[in-house]
Amino acid sequence: MINTSTAINPHAAQPTSLVALGKSLWRNRQLIVQMTKREVVGRYQGSAFGLAWSFLNPVFMLVVYTFVFSEIFKSRWGGEGGDDSKTQFAVVLFVGMIVLSLFSEVLNRAPGLILANVNYVKKVVFPIEILPVIAMGAALFHGLISLGVLLAAFLLFNGYLHWTAVFFPLVLLPLVILIMGLAWMLASLGVFLRDVGQTIGIITTVLMFLSPVFYPVTAVPERFRPFIMSNPLTFIIEQAREVLIWGHLPNWLGLGIYTLAASVLAWAGYALFQKTRKGFADVL
Repeated sequence: MINTSTAINPHAAQPTSLVALGKSLWRNRQLIVQMTKREVVGRYQGSAFGLAWSFLNPVFMLVVYTFVFSEIFKSRWGGEGGDDSKTQFAVVLFVGMIVLSLFSEVLNRAPGLILANVNYVKKVVFPIEILPVIAMGAALFHGLISLGVLLAAFLLFNGYLHWTAVFFPLVLLPLVILIMGLAWMLASLGVFLRDVGQTIGIITTVLMFLSPVFYPVTAVPERFRPFIMSNPLTFIIEQAREVLIWGHLPNWLGLGIYTLAASVLAWAGYALFQKTRKGFADVL
């Protein structure tokens, strides 16, 4: 049930503190879960395989990666880990794709979240600040399915799993916080600047090639590495490979600093969203 104790007047100023954000998420937790489920199921509504596509898509992509990079390009990741098997490149690449897909899916949708839910702004008492959270929940669901496919493939190819894989959620958490901050920013800006949706698609495509998804950081010439390392995806992708592929513990200090910076950005994004939402109804 939608809570009606707040946001009755769409033009009223809204709280911007982290405490208010926490209260909103907790108060609307059931609504978030219900709408996330609807988002996931609705994506495949009407298709013959339905929800099974969330499993079939990553399986198909992993098979394609394995064939193309091991049989056609004869690619080898090399470097740390020392495993030069034919399938290693595809598995390492797939880790990067999981992180990249989570980032791209949420941010590409963010500028249109409010535009696609005009009724929630104008006619229905609805906590619109949870819309980016719902988008994140759906993306995390698909990321979880892809992770399951990755772990199954790694087990099949190697015969074992690294125990350090249990740290993957902690590695991903700082990125999730960062994405939420950016999603609130983009959702707000997308209402007033319709070009944001087109621009963010270009940016996420550029970041795909400027992230160590298809190549290790060590393959980048020294003079260009600072640009690659400044990419917010680089550290998370590298740490994800450390715990999933190489069996190493994550860089706790790096994750702590990343989490702190991401939290500041998340608060800034939420504050911007809350301060500008009173103008949404007028623009829409």
